[in-house]
Amino acid sequence: MRNQQTLAAAVTCSGVGLHSGQPVAMTLRPAPPDTGVVFVNRKGDATASLLASIEHCVPTELCTAINGNGFQVKTIEHVLSALAGLEIDNVYIDVTGSEVPVMDGSAAPFVHLIQSVGVIAQDRKQPFLKITAPIEVSEGSRRVRIEPSATSRITYTIHYEHPLIKTQTYVHDCSAHSFEKQIAEARTFGFLHEVQALWARGLGQGGTMDNTVVLSKDGVMNQSGLRFLNEFVRHKILDLIGDFSLLGMSFIGHIIAERSGHALHTRLVRQILEQPEKWVLLNMEPLAEETRPVAHIARLRSSSVALQAS
Repeated sequence: MRNQQTLAAAVTCSGVGLHSGQPVAMTLRPAPPDTGVVFVNRKGDATASLLASIEHCVPTELCTAINGNGFQVKTIEHVLSALAGLEIDNVYIDVTGSEVPVMDGSAAPFVHLIQSVGVIAQDRKQPFLKITAPIEVSEGSRRVRIEPSATSRITYTIHYEHPLIKTQTYVHDCSAHSFEKQIAEARTFGFLHEVQALWARGLGQGGTMDNTVVLSKDGVMNQSGLRFLNEFVRHKILDLIGDFSLLGMSFIGHIIAERSGHALHTRLVRQILEQPEKWVLLNMEPLAEETRPVAHIARLRSSSVALQAS
Protein backbone atom coordinates (compact mmCIF):
# COMPACT_ATOMS: atom_id res chain seq x y z
CA MET A 1 0.00 0.00 0.00
CA ARG A 2 1.15 3.53 -0.68
CA ASN A 3 0.17 7.18 -0.68
CA GLN A 4 -1.22 8.99 -3.69
CA GLN A 5 1.28 10.61 -6.05
CA THR A 6 1.43 13.51 -8.47
CA LEU A 7 4.05 15.31 -10.57
CA ALA A 8 6.62 17.57 -8.98
CA ALA A 9 6.17 20.19 -11.72
CA ALA A 10 4.44 20.80 -15.04
CA VAL A 11 5.88 19.45 -18.27
CA THR A 12 4.86 19.98 -21.91
CA CYS A 13 5.18 18.09 -25.19
CA SER A 14 3.79 18.50 -28.69
CA GLY A 15 3.19 16.36 -31.74
CA VAL A 16 0.38 15.19 -34.01
CA GLY A 17 -2.69 13.09 -33.40
CA LEU A 18 -2.41 9.54 -34.71
CA HIS A 19 -5.80 9.56 -36.41
CA SER A 20 -6.42 13.26 -37.06
CA GLY A 21 -2.90 14.13 -38.15
CA GLN A 22 -3.47 17.54 -36.54
CA PRO A 23 -0.83 19.27 -34.39
CA VAL A 24 -1.52 19.25 -30.65
CA ALA A 25 0.30 20.40 -27.53
CA MET A 26 -0.15 18.69 -24.18
CA THR A 27 0.88 19.75 -20.68
CA LEU A 28 0.87 17.51 -17.62
CA ARG A 29 0.37 19.46 -14.38
CA PRO A 30 0.36 18.48 -10.69
CA ALA A 31 -3.09 18.00 -9.12
CA PRO A 32 -4.30 17.79 -5.49
CA PRO A 33 -5.06 14.46 -3.77
CA ASP A 34 -8.29 12.70 -4.79
CA THR A 35 -8.40 14.56 -8.12
CA GLY A 36 -7.69 11.63 -10.40
CA VAL A 37 -6.63 12.20 -14.01
CA VAL A 38 -8.47 15.18 -15.49
CA PHE A 39 -8.19 16.33 -19.11
CA VAL A 40 -8.49 20.09 -19.62
CA ASN A 41 -9.40 21.38 -23.06
CA ARG A 42 -7.84 24.77 -23.77
CA LYS A 43 -8.91 26.79 -26.80
CA GLY A 44 -8.17 30.46 -26.38
CA ASP A 45 -9.73 31.76 -23.19
CA ALA A 46 -12.27 28.92 -22.97
CA THR A 47 -11.55 25.82 -20.87
CA ALA A 48 -13.48 22.67 -20.00
CA SER A 49 -12.42 19.73 -17.85
CA LEU A 50 -13.25 16.04 -18.06
CA LEU A 51 -12.34 13.25 -15.65
CA ALA A 52 -10.69 10.23 -17.24
CA SER A 53 -13.20 7.68 -15.96
CA ILE A 54 -15.25 4.87 -17.43
CA GLU A 55 -18.41 6.98 -17.07
CA HIS A 56 -17.06 9.29 -19.78
CA CYS A 57 -15.67 6.58 -22.07
CA VAL A 58 -17.38 6.48 -25.48
CA PRO A 59 -17.23 3.91 -28.32
CA THR A 60 -14.55 4.74 -30.86
CA GLU A 61 -12.62 2.84 -33.49
CA LEU A 62 -9.03 1.77 -32.83
CA CYS A 63 -8.47 3.95 -29.76
CA THR A 64 -9.87 4.95 -26.39
CA ALA A 65 -11.78 8.23 -26.01
CA ILE A 66 -13.74 10.15 -23.40
CA ASN A 67 -16.49 12.65 -24.06
CA GLY A 68 -18.39 15.18 -21.95
CA ASN A 69 -18.64 18.80 -20.84
CA GLY A 70 -18.60 19.93 -24.43
CA PHE A 71 -15.47 18.23 -25.71
CA GLN A 72 -13.98 14.88 -26.64
CA VAL A 73 -10.39 13.70 -26.46
CA LYS A 74 -9.21 10.57 -28.29
CA THR A 75 -6.23 8.22 -28.25
CA ILE A 76 -5.71 8.73 -24.52
CA GLU A 77 -4.59 5.17 -23.75
CA HIS A 78 -0.82 5.70 -24.06
CA VAL A 79 -0.53 8.70 -21.75
CA LEU A 80 -2.96 7.03 -19.30
CA SER A 81 -0.78 3.93 -19.42
CA ALA A 82 2.33 5.95 -18.60
CA LEU A 83 0.62 7.58 -15.63
CA ALA A 84 -0.85 4.33 -14.29
CA GLY A 85 2.34 2.40 -15.00
CA LEU A 86 4.40 4.90 -12.99
CA GLU A 87 1.75 4.99 -10.23
CA ILE A 88 0.77 8.64 -10.70
CA ASP A 89 -2.76 9.16 -9.41
CA ASN A 90 -3.51 12.88 -9.67
CA VAL A 91 -2.72 15.04 -12.70
CA TYR A 92 -4.25 17.65 -14.97
CA ILE A 93 -3.68 17.07 -18.68
CA ASP A 94 -4.06 20.23 -20.78
CA VAL A 95 -4.66 19.53 -24.48
CA THR A 96 -5.02 22.03 -27.31
CA GLY A 97 -6.77 19.61 -29.65
CA SER A 98 -9.13 16.64 -29.66
CA GLU A 99 -6.41 13.97 -29.58
CA VAL A 100 -3.32 13.22 -27.48
CA PRO A 101 -0.05 13.48 -29.46
CA VAL A 102 1.07 10.07 -30.68
CA MET A 103 4.80 10.78 -30.13
CA ASP A 104 6.65 7.56 -31.12
CA GLY A 105 3.60 5.29 -30.75
CA SER A 106 4.55 4.03 -27.30
CA ALA A 107 4.32 5.33 -23.71
CA ALA A 108 8.08 5.87 -23.41
CA PRO A 109 8.09 9.60 -24.36
CA PHE A 110 5.49 10.27 -21.65
CA VAL A 111 7.53 8.27 -19.15
CA HIS A 112 10.60 10.37 -19.98
CA LEU A 113 8.59 13.59 -19.61
CA ILE A 114 7.34 12.51 -16.19
CA GLN A 115 10.80 11.45 -15.06
CA SER A 116 12.25 14.80 -16.19
CA VAL A 117 10.23 16.62 -13.50
CA GLY A 118 9.87 13.84 -10.93
CA VAL A 119 7.06 12.35 -8.87
CA ILE A 120 6.08 13.37 -5.34
CA ALA A 121 4.07 11.54 -2.70
CA GLN A 122 0.99 13.23 -1.26
CA ASP A 123 -0.49 13.08 2.23
CA ARG A 124 -3.40 10.86 1.25
CA LYS A 125 -3.58 7.08 1.00
CA GLN A 126 -4.09 5.55 -2.44
CA PRO A 127 -7.11 3.22 -2.41
CA PHE A 128 -6.87 -0.20 -4.03
CA LEU A 129 -9.69 -2.30 -5.45
CA LYS A 130 -9.01 -5.94 -4.58
CA ILE A 131 -10.81 -8.57 -6.64
CA THR A 132 -12.41 -11.35 -4.55
CA ALA A 133 -14.25 -13.29 -7.29
CA PRO A 134 -13.67 -13.67 -11.05
CA ILE A 135 -15.28 -11.29 -13.54
CA GLU A 136 -15.11 -11.93 -17.29
CA VAL A 137 -16.32 -10.48 -20.56
CA SER A 138 -16.00 -12.18 -23.94
CA GLU A 139 -16.88 -11.93 -27.59
CA GLY A 140 -16.38 -15.10 -29.57
CA SER A 141 -12.77 -16.25 -29.13
CA ARG A 142 -11.83 -12.91 -27.55
CA ARG A 143 -12.01 -12.53 -23.80
CA VAL A 144 -10.61 -10.67 -20.82
CA ARG A 145 -10.99 -11.76 -17.23
CA ILE A 146 -9.86 -10.57 -13.82
CA GLU A 147 -9.56 -12.98 -10.93
CA PRO A 148 -8.33 -12.89 -7.32
CA SER A 149 -4.61 -12.60 -6.78
CA ALA A 150 -2.25 -11.47 -4.03
CA THR A 151 -0.58 -9.05 -6.47
CA SER A 152 -1.36 -7.00 -9.57
CA ARG A 153 -0.56 -9.06 -12.65
CA ILE A 154 -1.46 -9.13 -16.35
CA THR A 155 -1.22 -12.15 -18.65
CA TYR A 156 -1.93 -11.32 -22.30
CA THR A 157 -2.10 -13.63 -25.32
CA ILE A 158 -2.47 -12.51 -28.93
CA HIS A 159 -2.67 -14.46 -32.17
CA TYR A 160 -2.22 -13.17 -35.71
CA GLU A 161 -1.63 -15.14 -38.91
CA HIS A 162 1.68 -13.44 -39.51
CA PRO A 163 5.13 -15.10 -39.39
CA LEU A 164 6.53 -12.51 -36.96
CA ILE A 165 3.64 -12.72 -34.52
CA LYS A 166 1.66 -15.97 -34.58
CA THR A 167 0.85 -16.65 -30.90
CA GLN A 168 2.55 -14.48 -28.27
CA THR A 169 1.97 -14.53 -24.50
CA TYR A 170 3.52 -12.18 -21.98
CA VAL A 171 3.17 -11.94 -18.20
CA HIS A 172 3.57 -8.53 -16.60
CA ASP A 173 3.92 -8.19 -12.84
CA CYS A 174 2.80 -4.62 -12.29
CA SER A 175 5.36 -2.21 -10.85
CA ALA A 176 6.72 1.16 -11.93
CA HIS A 177 10.15 -0.33 -12.64
CA SER A 178 8.80 -3.21 -14.71
CA PHE A 179 6.51 -0.90 -16.68
CA GLU A 180 9.37 1.43 -17.57
CA LYS A 181 11.76 -1.33 -18.60
CA GLN A 182 9.46 -3.95 -20.13
CA ILE A 183 6.26 -2.27 -21.39
CA ALA A 184 6.58 1.48 -21.99
CA GLU A 185 8.70 1.28 -25.16
CA ALA A 186 6.39 -1.12 -27.04
CA ARG A 187 4.88 0.73 -30.03
CA THR A 188 1.51 0.53 -31.69
CA PHE A 189 1.48 -1.66 -34.79
CA GLY A 190 -0.54 -2.30 -37.92
CA PHE A 191 -0.55 -4.31 -41.11
CA LEU A 192 0.21 -2.50 -44.37
CA HIS A 193 -3.09 -3.38 -46.03
CA GLU A 194 -5.00 -2.21 -42.93
CA VAL A 195 -3.01 1.02 -42.70
CA GLN A 196 -3.76 1.79 -46.35
CA ALA A 197 -7.46 1.10 -45.74
CA LEU A 198 -7.45 3.45 -42.75
CA TRP A 199 -5.88 6.24 -44.80
CA ALA A 200 -8.56 5.76 -47.45
CA ARG A 201 -11.22 6.27 -44.76
CA GLY A 202 -9.59 9.39 -43.35
CA LEU A 203 -8.18 7.64 -40.26
CA GLY A 204 -4.57 7.18 -39.19
CA GLN A 205 -3.65 10.48 -40.87
CA GLY A 206 -0.80 11.04 -38.39
CA GLY A 207 0.57 7.53 -38.68
CA THR A 208 4.11 7.09 -40.02
CA MET A 209 6.91 4.61 -39.55
CA ASP A 210 8.26 6.94 -36.89
CA ASN A 211 5.28 6.17 -34.64
CA THR A 212 3.86 2.85 -35.88
CA VAL A 213 5.35 -0.58 -36.50
CA VAL A 214 4.10 -1.46 -39.99
CA LEU A 215 4.05 -5.09 -41.08
CA SER A 216 4.15 -6.30 -44.66
CA LYS A 217 3.07 -9.85 -45.48
CA ASP A 218 6.32 -11.34 -44.24
CA GLY A 219 8.25 -8.75 -42.23
CA VAL A 220 8.63 -5.36 -40.55
CA MET A 221 8.86 -2.40 -42.90
CA ASN A 222 10.47 -0.05 -40.33
CA GLN A 223 14.23 0.22 -40.90
CA SER A 224 14.80 0.37 -37.14
CA GLY A 225 13.19 -3.05 -36.68
CA LEU A 226 11.55 -4.17 -33.44
CA ARG A 227 12.39 -3.04 -29.91
CA PHE A 228 11.43 -6.47 -28.52
CA LEU A 229 10.86 -9.72 -30.36
CA ASN A 230 7.40 -9.78 -28.76
CA GLU A 231 6.79 -6.03 -28.99
CA PHE A 232 3.27 -6.69 -30.27
CA VAL A 233 1.91 -8.40 -27.16
CA ARG A 234 3.75 -5.95 -24.91
CA HIS A 235 1.97 -3.09 -26.63
CA LYS A 236 -1.38 -4.79 -26.02
CA ILE A 237 -0.51 -4.84 -22.31
CA LEU A 238 0.41 -1.15 -22.55
CA ASP A 239 -3.03 -0.42 -24.02
CA LEU A 240 -4.78 -2.52 -21.37
CA ILE A 241 -3.03 -0.66 -18.54
CA GLY A 242 -4.19 2.65 -20.00
CA ASP A 243 -7.76 1.45 -20.56
CA PHE A 244 -7.97 -0.14 -17.13
CA SER A 245 -6.91 3.10 -15.46
CA LEU A 246 -10.43 4.36 -16.28
CA LEU A 247 -11.45 2.34 -13.21
CA GLY A 248 -10.11 5.33 -11.27
CA MET A 249 -7.85 3.56 -8.79
CA SER A 250 -5.22 0.87 -8.47
CA PHE A 251 -6.27 -2.78 -8.55
CA ILE A 252 -5.12 -6.02 -6.97
CA GLY A 253 -5.96 -8.98 -9.15
CA HIS A 254 -4.82 -11.01 -12.14
CA ILE A 255 -6.04 -9.82 -15.56
CA ILE A 256 -6.00 -12.54 -18.22
CA ALA A 257 -6.62 -11.34 -21.77
CA GLU A 258 -6.86 -13.40 -24.96
CA ARG A 259 -7.11 -11.65 -28.34
CA SER A 260 -8.69 -8.70 -26.59
CA GLY A 261 -8.77 -4.98 -27.38
CA HIS A 262 -9.96 -1.57 -26.23
CA ALA A 263 -13.67 -2.40 -26.35
CA LEU A 264 -13.35 -5.51 -24.19
CA HIS A 265 -10.92 -3.82 -21.82
CA THR A 266 -13.40 -1.06 -21.06
CA ARG A 267 -16.31 -3.50 -20.90
CA LEU A 268 -14.49 -5.34 -18.12
CA VAL A 269 -14.02 -2.08 -16.20
CA ARG A 270 -17.77 -1.45 -16.45
CA GLN A 271 -18.54 -4.98 -15.29
CA ILE A 272 -16.31 -4.54 -12.24
CA LEU A 273 -18.19 -1.43 -11.19
CA GLU A 274 -21.51 -3.20 -11.72
CA GLN A 275 -20.53 -6.15 -9.50
CA PRO A 276 -19.39 -4.65 -6.15
CA GLU A 277 -19.98 -7.99 -4.42
CA LYS A 278 -16.84 -9.26 -6.21
CA TRP A 279 -14.35 -6.78 -4.79
CA VAL A 280 -13.39 -4.86 -1.68
CA LEU A 281 -11.65 -1.54 -1.19
CA LEU A 282 -8.36 -1.37 0.70
CA ASN A 283 -6.39 1.59 2.03
CA MET A 284 -9.45 3.84 1.70
CA GLU A 285 -9.73 6.84 3.98
CA PRO A 286 -12.52 9.45 4.25
CA LEU A 287 -12.53 11.98 1.44
CA ALA A 288 -10.89 15.19 2.62
CA GLU A 289 -13.35 18.02 3.23
CA GLU A 290 -11.11 20.47 1.44
CA THR A 291 -11.21 18.45 -1.79
CA ARG A 292 -14.18 18.03 -4.04
CA PRO A 293 -15.04 14.31 -4.17
CA VAL A 294 -14.37 12.94 -7.62
CA ALA A 295 -17.08 10.80 -9.16
CA HIS A 296 -15.25 7.49 -9.41
CA ILE A 297 -13.97 7.47 -5.81
CA ALA A 298 -17.34 8.51 -4.43
CA ARG A 299 -19.09 5.81 -6.45
CA LEU A 300 -16.71 3.04 -5.44
CA ARG A 301 -16.79 4.08 -1.82
CA SER A 302 -20.60 4.15 -1.69
CA SER A 303 -20.81 0.73 -3.39
CA SER A 304 -18.40 -0.75 -0.85
CA VAL A 305 -20.22 0.79 2.12
CA ALA A 306 -23.58 -0.45 0.85
CA LEU A 307 -22.20 -3.95 0.42
CA GLN A 308 -20.68 -4.03 3.91
CA ALA A 309 -23.94 -2.80 5.41
CA SER A 310 -26.03 -5.49 3.71
